[in-house]
Amino acid sequence: MFDLGPATRRVAQLVDGVTDDRLDGPTPCPDYTVRDLLAHLGGLAVAFRDAGRKDFGPTTDTDPQAAGPQPLVDDWRTALPRRLDELAAAWRAPEAWEGTTRAGGVTLPGEVAGLVALNEVLIHGWDLARATGQEYAPDEASLEASYALLAPTADDPDQRGPFGPPVPVPEDAPLLDRVIGISGRRPGWRPDGGPGAGGKSG
Repeated sequence: MFDLGPATRRVAQLVDGVTDDRLDGPTPCPDYTVRDLLAHLGGLAVAFRDAGRKDFGPTTDTDPQAAGPQPLVDDWRTALPRRLDELAAAWRAPEAWEGTTRAGGVTLPGEVAGLVALNEVLIHGWDLARATGQEYAPDEASLEASYALLAPTADDPDQRGPFGPPVPVPEDAPLLDRVIGISGRRPGWRPDGGPGAGGKSG
């Protein structure tokens, strides 16, 4: 088991810093505006919440890539933090990590799905922070878990992560930068024309 609460709370704190004039701006996910990214975060929070509860249905069985960007709900400023809280709560139950579950139409061991949920929240939290000019400092335990999940294995060093091929980052770079690089993004990305992300939306 792993507590998703520190990661979900950190992303929820970013919501207050998203001004309306940023909603149509770019993000490190080339296919997503800030509006699309917020909607994606809300959707994945619900999907992985229900995966943790093993409450199967449309929320767990739909491939988000096939569905494309979803509309942002009107009450997103309150709905997104609430959904993130519900996500963390669902994965505090021991049974969430047992057996198998489904998310995004894919069947996964519970212990893997929980870590994938953490990674999705952490990486897209960085996307949101960068796109809206906010500081982002995930907790060390969450960063280490994400790095372990994304790191290529010795027998498959060219392994592509869920977001795209890794971007080279110095070995002595901060752990956050290494996690972001291995996720297919450039740690120096800026919405005002900084280096491109190099990864896909996910």
